[in-house]
Amino acid sequence: MKSHDFLTIPHWREVTAGAMRQVLIHRRSNPRPAHMLLAWRISQVKWTEGATPGFDTGQAMEFDLPPNSIGVPMSTPDNLLTVPLNDLHIAMGARMVPFAGYSMPVQYPMGLMAEHKHTRAVAGLFDVSHMGQLRLVGPDAAAALESLIPVDVIDLAVGKQRYGLLLNDEGGIIDDLMFFKQSANELFVIVNGACKAGDMAHIQAKIGARCQVIPMPEYALLALQGPQAVTALSRLAPGVEKLVFMTGGNFSVSTGTEKIDVFLTRSGYTGEDGFEISVHQSQALTLATALLAQPEVKPIGLGARNSLRLEAGLPLYGNDIDASTTPVEAGLQWAIQKVRRTGGARAGSFPGATKILAQLAGDTGATGRKRVGLKALERIPVREHTELQDLNGLPIGEVTSGLLGPTIDQPIAMGYVPPAFATLGSHVNAIVRGKPVKMEVVAMPFVPTNYFRG
Repeated sequence: MKSHDFLTIPHWREVTAGAMRQVLIHRRSNPRPAHMLLAWRISQVKWTEGATPGFDTGQAMEFDLPPNSIGVPMSTPDNLLTVPLNDLHIAMGARMVPFAGYSMPVQYPMGLMAEHKHTRAVAGLFDVSHMGQLRLVGPDAAAALESLIPVDVIDLAVGKQRYGLLLNDEGGIIDDLMFFKQSANELFVIVNGACKAGDMAHIQAKIGARCQVIPMPEYALLALQGPQAVTALSRLAPGVEKLVFMTGGNFSVSTGTEKIDVFLTRSGYTGEDGFEISVHQSQALTLATALLAQPEVKPIGLGARNSLRLEAGLPLYGNDIDASTTPVEAGLQWAIQKVRRTGGARAGSFPGATKILAQLAGDTGATGRKRVGLKALERIPVREHTELQDLNGLPIGEVTSGLLGPTIDQPIAMGYVPPAFATLGSHVNAIVRGKPVKMEVVAMPFVPTNYFRG
């Protein structure tokens, strides 16, 4: 596709059903080559004065998009699934790439850098409908889920949400997830898109006899993120402004032509204030159009979502955490409440408890590595899978995520190192193209979070 093709694509606020059909005819008669769809590394373009807006002009800055399906064989354009808003993304000029088995928007004509900064400053709308949604229903649902994760589910108040970690018998992380207590007998759960089939099969096998496990494939998931997200959403759904971080409920969204029932929480994956909105797929387009009509809101792709979450110090499953990583090694012990720890009323009784509790106790040798934040002391981006060495040249670990942080304009990364190198202020070398780049261990998040806590 040539850069001037974007001149035929309407602004997202001007997309009508007719205009969308015209754009789709144009795009389908000029399909992207497969190598564009299969690219993992995405180039961000800086538009220069007087240049035609597009992906082929200007100075490129590279961002790493994590592998598409994280442990699942690479998808091809012929077998990709699509999200309910697929046609809208194409109509808005999105660059679509394989991710978690779906064709997903990695960026729009505005570009990764501008999308990232707009979300930090104003508000952006993300389509994350590739994620898995499910309900656990029954009087034993909370206790059943608690048997799979090292988190306090039983005592969570109705109307509140919590972060959880689905574990294997060795204490490794099968997936990280969010769960919300709808009532004493019902939980709403969101899992990662690349893991959802395995997660749901695991949950069904382990606790299906104790509660109903109800997948929700007919529901889309949108994330409205940024400091002005509440301003935009409260026009359409009065009352959402009363929510605080990690709370939620059922709301009616007025689009001007109809009212849409949604379930939403005040949460997200960017470090900013915002909302995640679950909506039936039949009403997803109407909801998205109404949100994009708000003056604060612009569409944002998965590329900016990745850079935003990294600046916020949030791990990505498949990169920064996986089935070989325990919560303690990953620095996620804050998610394990006292009631589940040694001496607590419901200590242990979760997969891998012996190992994890020993790591929490600081037993010698129990924890061989730790996830740390890293800043390069030179202006050289350090990518995932880059080897980390001590200052004597001995290998000690690996970078799991890394890029040039758009907000702080510095190369940042996450990685794993032995505990002796995890102290703040420690220096290590990242080996980039055969040369050492000095990095400092720093606290995360790299950019302060702006969650609304009241």
